[in-house]
Amino acid sequence: MKPSRLMPPLFALVLAAPAMAAAPPYETPAPVAFMKDLSSGAILYAKDADRRMPPASMAKMMTVYVAFDLIKKGDLKLDQMITVRPETWRQWHGPTAGSTMFLSPGEQVSVQNLLRGIVTLSGNDACVVLAEGIAGTEPAFAAIMNQHAQKIGLRNSHFGNSNGWPDGGATFVTARDLATLAERTIIDHPKLYKAFYSLKEFTWGKTMGAGADITQQNRDPLLGRVAGADGLKTGHTEEAGYGFTGSAEQNGRRLVMVVAGLGSSGQRIEQSVSFMDWGFRAWQAKPIVAKGKRVQTAEVQLGSAGTVGLVAPRDLAVTVPAGTAGEVRTRVVYEGPIKAPIAAGQHIADLVVTTGDTPPQTLPLVAESAVDKAGFFGRIAAGFRWLFGMA
Repeated sequence: MKPSRLMPPLFALVLAAPAMAAAPPYETPAPVAFMKDLSSGAILYAKDADRRMPPASMAKMMTVYVAFDLIKKGDLKLDQMITVRPETWRQWHGPTAGSTMFLSPGEQVSVQNLLRGIVTLSGNDACVVLAEGIAGTEPAFAAIMNQHAQKIGLRNSHFGNSNGWPDGGATFVTARDLATLAERTIIDHPKLYKAFYSLKEFTWGKTMGAGADITQQNRDPLLGRVAGADGLKTGHTEEAGYGFTGSAEQNGRRLVMVVAGLGSSGQRIEQSVSFMDWGFRAWQAKPIVAKGKRVQTAEVQLGSAGTVGLVAPRDLAVTVPAGTAGEVRTRVVYEGPIKAPIAAGQHIADLVVTTGDTPPQTLPLVAESAVDKAGFFGRIAAGFRWLFGMA
């Protein structure tokens, strides 16, 4: 196997001066903060983003992701009913149990309503009931959470329970991992994300005595304050402080942000809105490659063709400081040669873009056409070419 290739693209892109645009400055009192532009992959801001920290209720995003994944696979149904165990109700009932959906012992609740109770109401009770309904016990469900966390690339996180309740440090995350979890939720389960994460309120349970319906508001500080905001999850414990993982989309740009360790709910609202506004105002998208445009060709090993075109799977853009235009340097990176067979549209390379002093942005490139495995004589010919360095 030849080493990865760093190849100049077949196009050059140089925008008007100044040549090296500086990243826009931003200051926040949040001890931990992170922002990523999902449209380009650009990291717009990182402050202690890899520090291990307790997630509080932001851990519930992992519980929801597991449920979404099971629903997508057909292993869990939205209308499936789960019974609230009296033991679970006793543990997660009352003022010492934190946020609650106000479930009742013995009550049967659908998966759909439990998810609403988790996402909108941040119900600790709803998390445990759903976890027990899926895996039998909460520890068994936590093991599933950790399996999914590893699968989707959470490199520095661990979950000891389903709701983020303090557990002596067994549950920890990083801001970067929370952003990855948010990104994968949005990308892997777009319909379920839209269906559950932007509800402004939810009604469940009855008040004592009068028996009136209990309606609670979504704590998401961006909903109704930032255009395009549609999720995700707040968190608060004495240990963790006030945190929030959020997302919004404007004019084709989707941002994910994380703040953690703030001192009050009001400060969380203020800083979340300010941070997301900065992400949209201080940065802009610069188109670089139109959908379907060939950027480069890549060598193919033992294929019916010796090369394959690398094209943009969508209109590709990079994120640059607003109001500036500088030199954009690009290079194509792939592990080569690429083994056949290759499907048309398969992600086989990346376009790495450098703009000013901001971190490199990595955009996908896909195969322009399918390449089958070479036949017997084709493999012999390819072997000779490879052996004598003619490939």
